[in-house]
Amino acid sequence: MGTRLVFLDNLRVFLTMLVVAHHAAQPYGPTGGAWPIFNPERAAILGAFFAVNAAFFMGLFFFISGYLLPAAYARKGAQQFLRSRFRRLGIPLLGLSIVVFPLVLYSVHGASESFVEFILQTYIQPLSLEVAHLWFLVHLLVYAVCYTLWQQMNRTDELTRATPEDQGSVPGHRTILIYLLVLSTVTFIVRIVYPIDRWVQLFGLIPAEIAHLPQYVSLFVLGIVAYQYNWLRRMGTLQGLTWLGIGLAAAGLRYGYSIGRARYGLADVIEGGGWDWRSALWSGWEATICVGLCIGLVTLFRKKNDFQSKILRILSDNAYMVYLIHLLPILYLQFMIDSISISPLAKFGIVTLVGLPLCFGCSMLLRRVPFVKWVVL
Repeated sequence: MGTRLVFLDNLRVFLTMLVVAHHAAQPYGPTGGAWPIFNPERAAILGAFFAVNAAFFMGLFFFISGYLLPAAYARKGAQQFLRSRFRRLGIPLLGLSIVVFPLVLYSVHGASESFVEFILQTYIQPLSLEVAHLWFLVHLLVYAVCYTLWQQMNRTDELTRATPEDQGSVPGHRTILIYLLVLSTVTFIVRIVYPIDRWVQLFGLIPAEIAHLPQYVSLFVLGIVAYQYNWLRRMGTLQGLTWLGIGLAAAGLRYGYSIGRARYGLADVIEGGGWDWRSALWSGWEATICVGLCIGLVTLFRKKNDFQSKILRILSDNAYMVYLIHLLPILYLQFMIDSISISPLAKFGIVTLVGLPLCFGCSMLLRRVPFVKWVVL
């Protein structure tokens, strides 16, 4: 059995587009983080867009990454595997963080001091490095190293086979529900100290939003386990679509609450952290969105999108590069329309609709450069 699943490539295209749209919306909705562009008028509905996206899309990225890891390790062996990880993840991380992002930040902030003074004050003196959305690459590098060490300590055919095997039971509804409850509980406990949008530097090197770390780590590990026992092919369609319905219902409820709160002044029942029943409620609500959509979208794409047209293949080939570079075209478009007097939702629509083809077009051009193509392969 081959290890490449076309529907996972298509799912990653969808998730990459969602990431682009998520960042396209940042100036125009009630985001909890900072953004270089400030739009005075905000669309309340985008708060739900941010919350639902954050509930699942990076977790699903981690699950897919974990799923693809064992086969890559088995094909290449420890040394070549780590070299390929550092090439594909480390070079873009260093290149963009050291060369590109400082120039962008200096331009955006309109700093009065010289560029050298800006670098000294922003990077050198506090010994910090702005990685922006590339924190995901930092985590993948760390997890790859941890997986390699674990493999070296557990040298068995069971752990290093290049193809999954149809053995063991596929998780049923009860097992999935137990995971959902455990994830909800651990998330709530973690958020007592580390609420949503509080970032720290783990070990002084790894940027992490601790509030979502239980989701990311557990889904990455579950991706590895899912590969070993071929869960993605063996899980029943009805079971997967049932969880899709649960996830969509929970996400729809979050949108409905956001609309109701804006129009009718509904009570505040969501909190990002602390010893608060609202934080407990959102931790469970968010976990339901996460589990439902992660299982459901994988199943839906397996059933409906397990093929690639020429266009889908092009999009798939460029998805990773788009993830790396998309902030630059998106910020450019946001600056271009900043002074236009239209609604924030209209601005979001323009930036997204123009930004997506622009990002993929930039990716296609950049991947013609031999060094760039070698790095992102």
